[in-house]
Amino acid sequence: MDVKKLRAAQKKIKEFKYELRPLERGYANRILYMNVGTNEIKEKPVSEEMKEKFIGGKGFGLRLLWDATKPDTKWNDPENEIIISPGPIAGITQYSGTGKSLLVSISPQTDSVMDSNVGGFFGPFLKFSGYDALELQGKADKDVIIYIDGTKGTVEVLDDPGFSTDSHILAEELTEAFAENEKDYKNIGIVSTGAGAEHSLIGMINFTFYDPRRKKIRLKQAGRGGLGTVMRDKNIKAIVARIEGVKGNLNHVADIDKIKERGRRFQREIRELDDQQCQMRRKGTANILNVMNDYDLLPTHNFKYGSSEDALKIHSNVFRDKYFTQNIPDGCWIGCAMSCAKAVDDFELKTGPYKGQKVLVDGPEYENGAGLGSNIGVFDPEGIIEANFYCDTYGICTITWGTLVAFIMECYEEGILNKERTGGLELKFGNFEAMMELMHQLARGEGFGVVAGMGIRKMKEKFVKEYGADEQFLNDIGMENKGLEYSQYVSKESLAQQGGYAMTNKGPQHDEAWLIFMDMVNNQIPTFEDKAEALHYMPMFRTWFGLQGLCKLPWNDVVPESNAEADEPHKIPEHVDNYVAIYEGVTGKPFDKDELIRQSERVYNFQRIFNIRRGYGLRKHDAQPYRAAGPVTVEEYESRAERYDKQMKELIGVDPEGKTTEEKIAITRKYREDRYEQLLDAVYERRGWNKNGVPKIEHLKKLGMDLPELIEVIKDLQ
Repeated sequence: MDVKKLRAAQKKIKEFKYELRPLERGYANRILYMNVGTNEIKEKPVSEEMKEKFIGGKGFGLRLLWDATKPDTKWNDPENEIIISPGPIAGITQYSGTGKSLLVSISPQTDSVMDSNVGGFFGPFLKFSGYDALELQGKADKDVIIYIDGTKGTVEVLDDPGFSTDSHILAEELTEAFAENEKDYKNIGIVSTGAGAEHSLIGMINFTFYDPRRKKIRLKQAGRGGLGTVMRDKNIKAIVARIEGVKGNLNHVADIDKIKERGRRFQREIRELDDQQCQMRRKGTANILNVMNDYDLLPTHNFKYGSSEDALKIHSNVFRDKYFTQNIPDGCWIGCAMSCAKAVDDFELKTGPYKGQKVLVDGPEYENGAGLGSNIGVFDPEGIIEANFYCDTYGICTITWGTLVAFIMECYEEGILNKERTGGLELKFGNFEAMMELMHQLARGEGFGVVAGMGIRKMKEKFVKEYGADEQFLNDIGMENKGLEYSQYVSKESLAQQGGYAMTNKGPQHDEAWLIFMDMVNNQIPTFEDKAEALHYMPMFRTWFGLQGLCKLPWNDVVPESNAEADEPHKIPEHVDNYVAIYEGVTGKPFDKDELIRQSERVYNFQRIFNIRRGYGLRKHDAQPYRAAGPVTVEEYESRAERYDKQMKELIGVDPEGKTTEEKIAITRKYREDRYEQLLDAVYERRGWNKNGVPKIEHLKKLGMDLPELIEVIKDLQ
């Protein structure tokens, strides 16, 4: 395919010209609004109040989506939006992990507000082109490609003359098509999805970054909540941004020397400590695969178990020594010393439309290794890598896919599904070939693959209605909350992590709170009050990364040598101080660690009320599937009988002697469900919410978020 000819053949549907001007202390102070249905393109100013209350990133996305939609707007209504916003710190190159963007939309999976973070070049390039956010609304009649040319100050809506669909090819085609020459590839950032997003509710969105060592285009993913599905429903095939290049101080920060000093300090820590700590530069996030197995936290067979003897086959050292290319600066944004975006070069595919081809595979990261591996009973590194590749190029969320396939496999082994119902696929645990055929079916829009693409919540409804499945059993084993599939950690023995999953605004994603080690391993938060404090601080602290355009990994995946002696070592206080200094360095505004939390609280409470406006966001929506809390089946209990019996005697005060396994399951369940309800009470109180999970008006006043439109939603729920 001659992509230059395709580029020349593109018809311009709409053009918008704008003034190129430098950023001011991390902000462009304007938003690019586009309606691909009406072809309206315009700029919106960013007010000081917008920056004060919503900061950037996820905050800007939530505010814009609130203003653009009604309480009953559906995900596939033209008025639903996708907003991409990087945040004021995003794009600096003097500190690691500053290339994140946040995407916000109404989710096809949850019907509530979804946010998802992603690395890669597009977000910073959008900002350097002159905009703090891209607000996309409407629905085009046919596929369009959006081109933001930050070298000329133009925005174009173009038709699609026949570019490829799948992301790994489309990214290469569009980079070549829109770059002036090969040297210009590094100045192109692309947003796309793939065939899987067209036929499912679980589509994800890819952002590209250029790898100068490999001279290849690579992908990072905004995976959660089906945002790729929204993108394809709008007939947006891709978005391209082009800039002159990245240099020096494009954010025009207030104090570049302050940022440089903190950046040098962190780079020294990485150089000196990473090999002794997490080995992020050698293994990426896959480094914890074996750690989770050792602590009985690695999801195995649909979260039934937390470990397996077979997990040694997918030990992180296997990926490091045999698959990941070493000694390459694998950063998904320029200047990041973490270099954790590991990749497998020249991997030969064994299935699907690209069988026999050698490809570059981004990852697998931990979530992919666990979800596409142990959770579905596949303990084959090459099987994980293959599934990882196809999820990425098809535009399928790997976390969601791993969890929903594990659910399907347990349903198959329990007799709820059979070959007749799956179209001949024997979807038992460990059947890699059947799983891959299911994925290829989804990408083609065929067979049981389309059923899988509905997600667990809708599959549960279908299996009860059409197959007579036991609804309670499916609710117990279906690892979803709010309609979103669980990410890949076993939370049974960590009450705090159960809350860290099920009390999230968007659904069970570990980016809000990962408290397993504090709670289960180190016993640092023994009381309900301790857990509530952690479930207040950690989600607020982590929310802040999504407001600023930051990756969380440099915060806690390498820590100063003195951290163990620090007050509150779990917060990594020296790194918190780095972020305070960087925010001041970018914006020039006075700042401290307490205001950091308040910034997040404003946005977090706004999102909670946004969900309430849509009919969600209450206590009943924070309920969890029982498997997240304890053993559902006899085999599950008996696999850890010694542990559960000991807990029954010592914690519950009941002697397990002489009781059947079913009786012990019931006793354990009553105790654990009661504990979770007590946790809800404690967390809600700490967050300034009432017992139904509704933010209190007086709490909003303290935060300066007592906006009339928010009060109107919650006034009758106080």
